[in-house]
This record gives sequence, C-alpha cells and structure tokens, in this order.
Amino acid sequence: MKVRNLLAISIGLIFTSAFHAQETTTSAAPIEITERLNIPGPLKFGENEFFLALSKQNSPTWVQQQYIMRDDELSNYKELINISYFDKEIDMETAIRQKVDFVEKRRSKDKYTFVEVTESPDGKEIIVDYLTTETPNEGEPYAEYNLDRFKSFDTGEKKSFIIFSYSKRIAGDLKYSSKSLSKDRGRLMETAIKTAIPSVTYKPTEVDKKKK
Repeated sequence: MKVRNLLAISIGLIFTSAFHAQETTTSAAPIEITERLNIPGPLKFGENEFFLALSKQNSPTWVQQQYIMRDDELSNYKELINISYFDKEIDMETAIRQKVDFVEKRRSKDKYTFVEVTESPDGKEIIVDYLTTETPNEGEPYAEYNLDRFKSFDTGEKKSFIIFSYSKRIAGDLKYSSKSLSKDRGRLMETAIKTAIPSVTYKPTEVDKKKK
C-alpha cells in the first residue's frame, strides 16, 4: 500500500454536508430489519462477528446498513461496521476530499484528531482512517477510530460505489483512549485490508421518512 496526501490535490469542487455516508445513527435497532443489500451475515472483522442492526434507504440510490456485535448497542456501540452503497457512479476523489476536509476542520477543537489516506497499488481502492474524540452532554467522553474503504465498481453495464467503514470506540480519559486506539491502528488497518468487501445485490425500497 502507498500513502498520498489528497490535501495537496486541488480539485476545485464544492461539497455539501449531505454526503456524510458513514455517519452513525444513534437510534435503537429496529425489531424488523429489511435486508436491502442481500449480504450474507454475520459479517466478520478479525475474530469478531457483526450482525445487521439497521438498514436504511436514505435516497433512491443510497442504502446504509450497520452491523454491531451481538451484545453491543447502536446508541452506544464499542465496534461497528457501516456499509453505504450508492447505486450510481460517485467520484472517488470528491468523496475522499470531503471526508478529509470534514476531519481536518475538527483539529481546532480536537487536539487528538488525525487523518491519513492510503491508496491500493492498483488505485482502485482508497482507505481514509482517522481518530476523533467526543464529550457528550450525557455519558462518558470517548475516542473513536474510524476506517473508511472507498471502492468503485463498473460491470460495463452499471456503475456503483461502496464505502465500507469500521469504527471502534473507547470511553473514558481522552488522552488514554486516544493513545490506545492509535497503538491499535496498525492491527486494525491490516485486518481491514484482509477483510473482503461483501458482494451486494441491491433491492431498492421506498425512501425512509426522516424523523422530525
């Protein structure tokens, strides 16, 4: 793998906040979940198994599915896998630049934040991994390490785009939790590289209504 700094690339594009494909919802897992991507489960990341906890049709061409470990909770997870599938062509440079900019803007208020971009040798897949911290109004502060894999697909007849994300949180003292996640970064990156992105068979459904 090789690393390149996309912040040095001037692509002259304007981004909107509506494309945060891997932002985590905090709602509880529904009792009945519609599997929209036809992904066999459970998913495995390293030695851990992750079970479908949420499936959401955000737009006619964007489905988001989230997976957590058996005893975890979406509202306060320890580890989570998010798959955002776009049933259309998405410019990878745009998606990555938006994510990097999103994290970079946090630096002024989050001294533990970092972001790195890694490209596969064939240039077909790029990983953005980053660390942020949060101090919620309720509950313990926590550090969160995220790893987003961006990949485009082109079958000749159809183009699509996937963001496969892994997230890990450690609650408590921010300095300690950030340091612990940073130390674990190499292992998590290696696990992500070895983990195959699951194949998708998209089954479009009615767009979910936004909660008021």
